[in-house]
Amino acid sequence: MDPLKEIHRGVDEILVEQDLVEKLQLKRPLRVKAGFDPTAPDLHLGHTVLINKMRQFQDLGHHVMFLIGDFTGMIGDPTGKNITRKPLTPEDVKANAATYREQIFKILDEEKTEICFNSAWMQKMNAADLIGLAARHTVARMLERDDFAKRYKSGQPIAIHEFLYPLVQGYDSVAMKADVELGGTDQKFNMLVGRQLQEQFGQSPQVVITMPILEGLDGVQKMSKTLSNYIGITEPAEEMFGKLMSISDDLMWRYFELLSLESSADDIRSMRERASAGKANPRDFKVSLAKEVVARFHDSAAADRALAEFERRFRRGEMPKDMAEVELEAANGALPLANLLRDAGLTKSSSEALRMIRQGAVRVDGERVDDPDLSVPAGSNHVYQVGKRRFARVRLV
Repeated sequence: MDPLKEIHRGVDEILVEQDLVEKLQLKRPLRVKAGFDPTAPDLHLGHTVLINKMRQFQDLGHHVMFLIGDFTGMIGDPTGKNITRKPLTPEDVKANAATYREQIFKILDEEKTEICFNSAWMQKMNAADLIGLAARHTVARMLERDDFAKRYKSGQPIAIHEFLYPLVQGYDSVAMKADVELGGTDQKFNMLVGRQLQEQFGQSPQVVITMPILEGLDGVQKMSKTLSNYIGITEPAEEMFGKLMSISDDLMWRYFELLSLESSADDIRSMRERASAGKANPRDFKVSLAKEVVARFHDSAAADRALAEFERRFRRGEMPKDMAEVELEAANGALPLANLLRDAGLTKSSSEALRMIRQGAVRVDGERVDDPDLSVPAGSNHVYQVGKRRFARVRLV
């Protein structure tokens, strides 16, 4: 196995790659850091893209440090937002951090993982220490960060404490003596601050590796609970399996690359070539991916049962192989189910759709739906069935 090739898999950017090559030649395990703010109690597959990369480093023999930002979580990182994010309370942080520890070891090797909390060093800082840290950066440099720049230009307020977030995250790398920091593409600025601070503190600057943001089930927007296009890692096995089987064939390869731990980059390329040449059915590959992911967060028996249930609901229900795929617009962020069925051509009118819903003749991803007032949010991507023979996959944008 070529370590550099494996590290490159699924990565958006490595800064600086030559530094990584040199560090990999050191006769010691690298100290690999990734930080997570405990902003919510449950993780979804989008979060695991980063954790999977951490596991790759573990398998390559390196020392992984899972940093829970209990101190930074109470500051609030505004990444990707145009408003100041509400800070978490100490109670929120404590509760969410406890659930993180339970969930991450479904992927990481517990014996090879060091759990860190940045309050361990940040709470030892006094006011003078924090002012000294702030003196190492300029306002002009802070405004290079994209979301700060946009807010400043548009007149949106930026609180002073928000400028401290990148500095604290950067100082974490100093305190942890990180050789490598992993993060999403939205964390690039903060991680580069870490490189700068390490140099100022006389350390070898860390290599910054950014990971892409995983698209949700719609294949367009990032995976998010808010957009209802997510797969939670604590969801029931059958629900997780069904959601994975609902993704498009094109999106499947993206999920393979970012979520699979069992298939190498060469394996994925081979599968893709065989599918493109018509020598293999993409659905079979999707089944193997769904089984792998479900087994990781449940177990192999649960994955087998989920597959059997999926087959029972869909294949034995004579689900058509060449199903119509429809894209509809949710003008106000959602679309009433009755209107969706009408616009997708599954019923002649919304009144017929309402009647079919009340009769229990409508299913969404195999589950009967009987609420005539149900609205479907934008970003969703599901299979809709009316009666026994009318099917369509509908994506709302």
